Amino acid sequence: MASSYNLFCLTLIIASVCTVAHCKLSPNYYSSKCPKSLSIVKSSVIAAIKKETRIGASLLRLHFHDCFVNGCDGSVLLDDTAKFTGEKMAAPNNNSARGFNVVDKIKANLEKECPGVVSCADILALAARDSVEYLGGPSWTVGLGRRDSTTASIAAANASIPAPSLNLSAIISKFKAQGLSVKDMVALAGSHTIGFARCVQFRSRIYNDSNIDASFAKSLKSKCPKSGSDNNLAKLDAVSQTHFDNFYYKNLLEKKGLLHSDQELYKGSSKTDYLVRRYVSKPSEFFSDFAESMIKMGKIKVLTGSKGEVRINCRKVN
Repeated sequence: MASSYNLFCLTLIIASVCTVAHCKLSPNYYSSKCPKSLSIVKSSVIAAIKKETRIGASLLRLHFHDCFVNGCDGSVLLDDTAKFTGEKMAAPNNNSARGFNVVDKIKANLEKECPGVVSCADILALAARDSVEYLGGPSWTVGLGRRDSTTASIAAANASIPAPSLNLSAIISKFKAQGLSVKDMVALAGSHTIGFARCVQFRSRIYNDSNIDASFAKSLKSKCPKSGSDNNLAKLDAVSQTHFDNFYYKNLLEKKGLLHSDQELYKGSSKTDYLVRRYVSKPSEFFSDFAESMIKMGKIKVLTGSKGEVRINCRKVN
């Protein structure tokens, strides 16, 4: 009787665990369905980065912006339709999110190899990992088996993605809403060691913030006047913007974070200052924590099983 009861309890525990969508993700998901899928994604990503180094940061950002809006479901890739306005026109993405053509190319290559098998959401997760690894950062095992959404939400994109103007408590709140900790937040912010930001995203910081190196602010004002030139670009990491390393955190110690939200991580808060200093002194810990947090982020509200679909074209529902 006792053993039957224990077996029943164990069954309930297993059932409850497996209602969590991410328990169904597996790095071997495509091993038999499309064995060449991972190599196809990686080779396509490397080719794109060789053509334009900046695209690595763009692909990483797409995965981030996808996962923060109703989960990692490929919704960021959808074009507008008569039924919904997609997320591409949301404030955090409009004239900013890029790499869509690269995702199209990856998807086309996969469709030739194994039609209708590899989801667009999984492409984003793999492309983010492959970009970071190729640019000198850590690698990690990507769980696979996400399915794609059949809708998108511009309202959720505007509400959920952290803005560059936010203060520390607001940033922490945005990450907490996704089930991500303060450590996850600081580690994932390290993705700003690669890529660029537009003038409109850092203008207020260089003209209004006090927690900024004066010469650094001055050097940016020629690129970003008080009005106009909104789309002029500046490096998120002025030292090594094409290499994934820990210079982002070193810049923060010198008050040279490009975005207001960047510098908020190092301005006297016990919650985050110690992590910034730790990642400066121990880059291997940054790499380890970044990989761990990327795995965690990649599991946010994923669609699996019969939920969603595998889009044939990442820009539109089947």
